[in-house]
Amino acid sequence: MKKKIVIAAVLLAMIASCFAGCGGEKEKLKLYIWGEYLGEDVISNFEKEYNCRVILDYYDSNEMMYTKLGGGTTYDVLVPSDYMIERMINEKMIQPIDKAAIPNLSALADGVKGLGFDPDNTYSAPYFWGTVGIVYNKTKVDKSELENEGFAIMKNPKYRDRVFMYNSSRDSFMIALKSLGYSCNTEDEAQINEAYKWLLEVDEATNPSYKTDYVIDAMANGEKDLAIMYSGDAAYVLGENEEMGYFTPACGTNIWCDAMVIPANAENPTLANKFINYMLSEEACLDNTITAGYASPNKNVLDKVTAPGGEYEGNEAYYPRTYELDEIFHDNETIRRLTSDLWTKIVAND
Repeated sequence: MKKKIVIAAVLLAMIASCFAGCGGEKEKLKLYIWGEYLGEDVISNFEKEYNCRVILDYYDSNEMMYTKLGGGTTYDVLVPSDYMIERMINEKMIQPIDKAAIPNLSALADGVKGLGFDPDNTYSAPYFWGTVGIVYNKTKVDKSELENEGFAIMKNPKYRDRVFMYNSSRDSFMIALKSLGYSCNTEDEAQINEAYKWLLEVDEATNPSYKTDYVIDAMANGEKDLAIMYSGDAAYVLGENEEMGYFTPACGTNIWCDAMVIPANAENPTLANKFINYMLSEEACLDNTITAGYASPNKNVLDKVTAPGGEYEGNEAYYPRTYELDEIFHDNETIRRLTSDLWTKIVAND
């Protein structure tokens, strides 16, 4: 009797599999994205709404994503940073999005409109955005010091062994160049060398610890007094530790934007455009921003979470400023080569 039941079960499974293969298989969307960059329910809700399956893959740097895509791996949606999108446009690695299929582009906040890497959103739709600034312990660092010194506070010997520098050549050279009054996109080798000397002075004066993601929990725990951080990570720190504040200097900083794009070799661009539109909806943007902590591209969501009673009410790191001296990064091989070599020398003894 048991044997007959097993045989019957196998037969039923075979029949079900046959029906699934005959038009019952769900569409697939292959998404390649940063880790911890998705709301709790956005993927499951999208799958239900469009009767599809999302296949997730994660990367931890733009360069890792670029290399894998260049090696022939196919995805339907990527979420690179501004300068990498510019590079991929120039190298014809991504295709235009279908704006007619993405009406939620009309909900974008002013701060993510007209950005120089793709000013008309021909190829991309913003996902998260923010700034690079200084997280500081308000019980140890007076805000007037930050206002007077800006990024140069990172080389104030008063804070020796109390400083985190972000272990990134581009971000670190950005703060040096902006502090010196130069563009973070300069190709002038003399200016880049001057920024190198500025960073050496930081190294000598405060003996900073060069870290990346470690800084987030460390500053939430009050491990040091000063840290260079992305605004989204800073928003988390401020939410966890009321002694921490966030400051963006008057000299200007980097304003960054990660955006959704469709690779030129995408297997399902139609579903990809539907996904982009869904991810710009109020529902998805709210879930994303509350879960990940980065500023939403959706204006209504930005206003909602920063309003009285909102998730980020009073959190000075959450809502990115729009300021004339702030700059986005542009793709530039000269800057990439020069700063990478010099940065290796700076962190060699850490």
